[in-house]
This record gives sequence, structure tokens and C-alpha cells, in this order.
Amino acid sequence: MTSRLTDHNFPTLKTDRLLLRGITDFDLKHIFKGLSHPNVIRYYGISFDTLEATQEQMAWFADEKQMWWAICSPDNQTFYGAGGLNAIDYEDSKAEIGFWLLPQFWGKGIMKEALPLISDYGLNQLQLNRIEGFIETENINCIKAITKLDFRYEKTIQDYEIKNGKSIHVDVYIKTI
Repeated sequence: MTSRLTDHNFPTLKTDRLLLRGITDFDLKHIFKGLSHPNVIRYYGISFDTLEATQEQMAWFADEKQMWWAICSPDNQTFYGAGGLNAIDYEDSKAEIGFWLLPQFWGKGIMKEALPLISDYGLNQLQLNRIEGFIETENINCIKAITKLDFRYEKTIQDYEIKNGKSIHVDVYIKTI
């Protein structure tokens, strides 16, 4: 996998409290820590049992149809989580937003700052017309968070997929220009 460290074209986004930068090979241990933690993966569609298996996710982050950022402290010393755009579709002018944080950073307003940067980048810089969020209907905390960020409820998709042997429903939230 090519490291984003050498990709000078990948955008860096900032607030006073956050640095969003391209994900690099150096983030592997943090990605594994997050995507193997039971509380993080409860509503997240991917999980890994080993550091080696997490390489699959690192390759996915580097795919041209995804644009994911490491969410870090401004000095780049603390990794909080990751967020980005999945399935970027320039023809239909849309993408799906995704995000997760390590549990010790939950409830600190990090996603309230990071998600607008990501969705605004998609809408304004990539010139997409629509950012979609697919959220399991039982994930009440995520639903509360995304509605506070000007995403509006569009519909519920019944029996969207099977997860842990159970059929789940997904609510679709959207943000448009």
C-alpha cells in the first residue's frame, strides 16, 4: 500500500482542536485498536481480529473511491479515530459518510467538529450534491449526532443486511447543497 505520507495532494483539514490528515501506514495499530474494540464495532460494519488482518482496511482506505482522514490532535500526537467518504460516485454526484472514534474520546464533541469538515469538503471541494449516512436504526447516539449536523432523515431501509445472524434496518440521513 502506498502511504498517504507521500501523497502531497491529499487535503489536510483543521479546526482549533483537530487535525484531519490522510491515513498512513503508521496508523495501522490505531485502526486495529478501534476496529477490534467491541464498543466501536457494535454498529460498524467492519471488524478485525489481528493487526495483520487490519491491512485489508488500510488498502481499502487507499482506494480511489474512498477518501478517509485520520482524526488527530492538532499536534498530530493523539489519534482519535477516522472519518471519511465512502463509495464516492462522481457520475451520480454523491458519497456515503462514515466515521468512528476510539471510546476514550466519545462525548468530547470531536465528531461535531470533524463531520462538518468532511461533508463540506465533499459538497464544496468535490462538488458532490449529496452526502448520505447509513445508520443502524438502533444506533440512537449516532442518529442524535448526525441530526445535529444538518443531516436530515430520508428513509428507513428494512432488512438492509444480516449482521451477527440478525436482520438489521438502516436509516438513511442526507446532507445536500
